[in-house]
Amino acid sequence: MTKIGDIDVGEFPLLLAPMEDVSDPPFRALCKENGADVVYTEFISSEGLIRDAAKSTMKLDIYEKERPVGIQIFGANLESMLQSVEIVEKTKPDIIDINFGCPVKKVVSKGAGAGILKDVDLMVKLTEAMVKHTDLPITVKTRLGWDHDSIKILEVAERLQDVGCKAISIHGRTRAQMYKGDADWKPIAAVKNNPRMHIPVFGNGDVNTPERAKEMRDDYGLDGAMIGRASIGYPWFFREVKHYLETGEKIAPATFQERIDTARRHLQMAIDWKGEKLGVFETRRHYTTYFKGIPHFKEYRMKMVTSDESKDVFKTFDEVEEKFGDFNFSEAQG
Repeated sequence: MTKIGDIDVGEFPLLLAPMEDVSDPPFRALCKENGADVVYTEFISSEGLIRDAAKSTMKLDIYEKERPVGIQIFGANLESMLQSVEIVEKTKPDIIDINFGCPVKKVVSKGAGAGILKDVDLMVKLTEAMVKHTDLPITVKTRLGWDHDSIKILEVAERLQDVGCKAISIHGRTRAQMYKGDADWKPIAAVKNNPRMHIPVFGNGDVNTPERAKEMRDDYGLDGAMIGRASIGYPWFFREVKHYLETGEKIAPATFQERIDTARRHLQMAIDWKGEKLGVFETRRHYTTYFKGIPHFKEYRMKMVTSDESKDVFKTFDEVEEKFGDFNFSEAQG
């Protein structure tokens, strides 16, 4: 069994990656229902938390049905990070994760996220201070390095473990790559196979089929898979991976009825949590994948992603159900 601190997360846990404007409570709930073992919040700015910025504090909302759940924070200022730990603790998450991997320019330019890969000493110093500042397990998500010429992930992982980090998730790209090219899992496997390492090592990047998850487990020997983009608009991906890992057989894709019912429920949960405007806007990115594979769907997809009022989106869902209700995704994929 794999453990993060004292938390048993299963034999080969599937983790929902923290994704901005994606990994919110409604989507986390759907992923949890479909087999995600650990879910993480969207990444939260430490500076935003200590300023009590509404968008940052809203992301602290967690629910019992999500557990184990990790709250992920980012920043590069030691005092701000420690203050944010104290704020996060009050919401009683199971895990606090530090983002040392976000490649987005507005984060990196402040020396946070993947920007800190240029200063490994600061990365270790921040982690150690946070470990000492809380009884909650501290974990880290990072990348292989800043660029191809500065990959030091073996050293980084050892040093983070030595100061008390309880697990590390590694995205198999450098910051310079952003999300281009293929993720390289070999350096992640090297971290796992380092005899000095004893904390869980989770792989991230290009886990986009059940077969790839099995490869990560069986060929690379990693402790679990962190899944991001493959789950957007398709929370059933966790279910499919779980089934394949357990049986070696592929399960049928989600049915049309599952997809339309979940799309309705997802939108309503999002509105209930973040209000009409944001709820409508931030669920748009999911619709393409919810209905991917249906031919001649563009007209309806455009309605879904351009409607500003939920009543119009729900109306489009009704139209879609009436027109495509008999569509068989298994036959389309087979």
